[in-house]
Amino acid sequence: MIDGFVALYIFMLAAFVGYEVISRVPVILHTPLMSGSNFIHGIVLVGAMVALGLADSALEKAIGFLGVALAAGNAVGGYVVTERMLEMFKRSKGGDKDGGKGSGKDGGE
Repeated sequence: MIDGFVALYIFMLAAFVGYEVISRVPVILHTPLMSGSNFIHGIVLVGAMVALGLADSALEKAIGFLGVALAAGNAVGGYVVTERMLEMFKRSKGGDKDGGKGSGKDGGE
């Protein structure tokens, strides 16, 4: 089994490397990256449900339920954010980007 300090070190290293990698992703790739991370969150949700199903004590069941709730919220939130990001790339029906309201730069408002 992994010692507590070794596990903490691995977690901190993974968090740092993940932050560095994600911060260097070009803007155009953020939507596909979010889609891939939503897939991973789905796997985390399945793992949390398996852990909850194998729980014996009340504490294990409470932690398992919390894990399922957080994983489900994370997956749903990821899909909502991805959908909003995809909406930004769609063209409006009128053809202009601001829906015909004007840019506000010419004092029209």
